[in-house]
Amino acid sequence: MKTKHQNNMKTPSRVSTALTLFSIAAILAWPIGSLVQADVTLPSIISDHMVLQGDAKVAIWGWATPGEKVTVKIAGQVHTVQADTRGAWLANLKKLKTGAKLEMTVTGTNTITVKDILVGEVWLCTGQSNMERPMSSVRDAAREISDANYPEIRLFTVPRTRVMSAPMETCGGKWVVCAPDSVPSFSAVGFLFGRELHKDLKSPIGLIHSAVGGTEIELWIDYRVYKAAVDAAGEAAWPPYDPQIAEANHQEALRNWAVAFEKAKALGTHEPDKPRKAVDPKSRKRGQADYYNSMIHPITRYAIRGAIWYQGEWNTWNAYWYRTLLPLMIKDWRFRWGQGDFPFGIVQLANHGDIQTQPVELSSEAEVREAQLLTLKRSPNTGLAVIIDTSENGNLHPTNKQDVGHRLALWALAKVYGREIVYSGPVFDTMKIEKEKVRLCFKQTGGGLTAKGDTLTGFAIAGADKVFHAAEATIDGVCVIVHSSSVAKPVAVRYGWANNPVCNLYNKEGLPASPFRTDDWPGITQPGQ
Repeated sequence: MKTKHQNNMKTPSRVSTALTLFSIAAILAWPIGSLVQADVTLPSIISDHMVLQGDAKVAIWGWATPGEKVTVKIAGQVHTVQADTRGAWLANLKKLKTGAKLEMTVTGTNTITVKDILVGEVWLCTGQSNMERPMSSVRDAAREISDANYPEIRLFTVPRTRVMSAPMETCGGKWVVCAPDSVPSFSAVGFLFGRELHKDLKSPIGLIHSAVGGTEIELWIDYRVYKAAVDAAGEAAWPPYDPQIAEANHQEALRNWAVAFEKAKALGTHEPDKPRKAVDPKSRKRGQADYYNSMIHPITRYAIRGAIWYQGEWNTWNAYWYRTLLPLMIKDWRFRWGQGDFPFGIVQLANHGDIQTQPVELSSEAEVREAQLLTLKRSPNTGLAVIIDTSENGNLHPTNKQDVGHRLALWALAKVYGREIVYSGPVFDTMKIEKEKVRLCFKQTGGGLTAKGDTLTGFAIAGADKVFHAAEATIDGVCVIVHSSSVAKPVAVRYGWANNPVCNLYNKEGLPASPFRTDDWPGITQPGQ
């Protein structure tokens, strides 16, 4: 298969500059528009059954007649503020005690009473289709739903809305109490994550679901921030494109898909998705912040503990650029919320598509996984849930969302709530060449490294010719030693480098190792080559 390669793993310096430039105050204006009205009103997210973040600065805001005085009463606190010339007002509450059950009144010319308020832990659950997939679609859905009686878990779904102009002020939606009749349509990953936190913390949990399937990360970033980064990067923001190579790759992908489709049909298993033909990146409509405007901006004043993010399948076309875009989005969102570097959990892409047949395969999905792994170093207070083992037959939408929620919860319980537990699978740390062998050492090994199965698989080794061969691998303490009789002088190792890799390195707590590579050789999506 003909494929155009690129070189160098380093992010262009102009892009790095953009990550600093984006914080210019001019891009942070909150567009209020015309808010003149007679009655005091609240955004939809401040409503009955809500969960307010405990032990944190909490804002209550809304709209009224310009100049009108508005009084907020809650938990013995009384705050009187005045609506500005556009009718907007905001009251900052003193910290609320976790576990409290409250009622709030907001009074101006009229009075609003917000009932059944809990104080606990609030998490934003966001991304694309694998975050959006509801509880009704997961493994063991009937049992999971029937057991979902959790009155202290509250669910808020931001309605799916696309706005290409100015950011919205409110988003619709309502808080509901978690129960068998309310949970089926809610984000499965979000609920399963929140359920585990609730059981451990014994605290009310508020889950805000804001996700849209088939969306690129560009659509979730404020456009002014995104455009500043693209302008700074110039041509470096665009992946390479050769129409002849694209057509040849597409035809081969179609042939492989046809074989896999017929096999799956005969076996009655999941039928693989038909591959899409690559298009010239410069012909693509770049992000206009459509979903940031309508599904993130309206809730950025609502205090949260942190966020979990499951997205990336639709950025395989520009996977190298994703290593810039994901930290950019995280930094921008944190600035919008004004809560500092709040915790941000990332779900690494699951195994997807045809099962790996070569020691190393040309894989844009592996490059997205690499970008997600690199984000841990580039963005503070982030975590990664590795789910390279969760997809059934390479399904793009695995029904096993239980492991996803569990692994996210392990990270949150350990790194946010201080539980002394193993929360991550093995992460590559160092490499040392020992004659014809390579010693790879890992962090996050928990009770020790182990292979799930008789033989450790997934490692490939290459010499200076950059040709990878399947490697024999053995565990030695917190290290793995790899070698191949075909490579006398090794220089690089890759693990799990394919769309749907065959790999089985875990720690003894049952958490899988993240795919990785030790080299910085050309990928298939790096710009400017």
